[in-house]
Amino acid sequence: MLELKDIYAARDRIASFIHRTPIFASEQLSKRTGQQVYFKGEHLQKTGSFKIRGATNKILQVQEEGAQLVTAASSGNHGQAVAYIANRLGLQSIIAVPEDANPSKVSAIQAYGGKVEFFGTTSAERLPAAQDLAAGNNGVYIPPYDDPFILAGQGTVGLEILEQLPDTDVIVVPIGGGGLSSGILRAVKEVKPSVRVIGVEPAAANDTYLSVQAGEITPISQANTIADGLRASQPGDLTFPLIQKYIDDVVLVEEHEIREACAFMLERTKQLVEPSGAVTVAALLFNKIQIQNEKVVCVLSGGNADIRQISSIIKQ
Repeated sequence: MLELKDIYAARDRIASFIHRTPIFASEQLSKRTGQQVYFKGEHLQKTGSFKIRGATNKILQVQEEGAQLVTAASSGNHGQAVAYIANRLGLQSIIAVPEDANPSKVSAIQAYGGKVEFFGTTSAERLPAAQDLAAGNNGVYIPPYDDPFILAGQGTVGLEILEQLPDTDVIVVPIGGGGLSSGILRAVKEVKPSVRVIGVEPAAANDTYLSVQAGEITPISQANTIADGLRASQPGDLTFPLIQKYIDDVVLVEEHEIREACAFMLERTKQLVEPSGAVTVAALLFNKIQIQNEKVVCVLSGGNADIRQISSIIKQ
């Protein structure tokens, strides 16, 4: 089980490799919702998402054990993070991506020195493929979320939020496989239990929502959402118990609501946020969360948006 001390240790280990991303107020969203809204800008993080935190923490660990090659399964952001940090540490990397992966994310993985292999369209297909690539190349598989070192790294987002805005009342976080949400939950609920943490999923990729409702991990057959970073088939074996124990609520947003949130962020705040990161904004814009004059931090988990995708969103 992930411990608070593991998250503090991860913060120290990865500090020289990542950005301490800013928290900034949103006057426009605050006016529109009647709340005190802030953004945690992980879209401004190295490699464009929070994923660099967990990837760095894990790859530093496997490097200490002698690894020379790492593999990962990713729709884009985790793969970029693994490729970047592996390259920086002098390791090779192979990334298994879905056949319909965001082209800009694939290009970024390659630019960071990663070799790309395409496998299917679901996480259930690319996860074992990445594991096979590791086994066949004498490498080490780097999970996207279901690993204690990954979770500890992602949990540093929660520590930073509480340090930067100590009187935070509510944190709104995207949920895919659950790495970011469970890491934040463990950090925040241990340090300041009064803070409510609300998870947001696309309605078209509602595996965690269904799992929380059922009280057990509940897979879905397909996750067809514009929020490509949240297309998990089910929450992880390590992440779900933490989510089940600590989460205050999980809400769902529709595809048109995610598009509206992306357009709002670009037009009103001049911030380029990918759909997966904009689901937290969508939850506020469309009144999915019960809030009463509280300080709310929306985690903007990534900014790796394909310019053609953003153009399409704006036109729609």
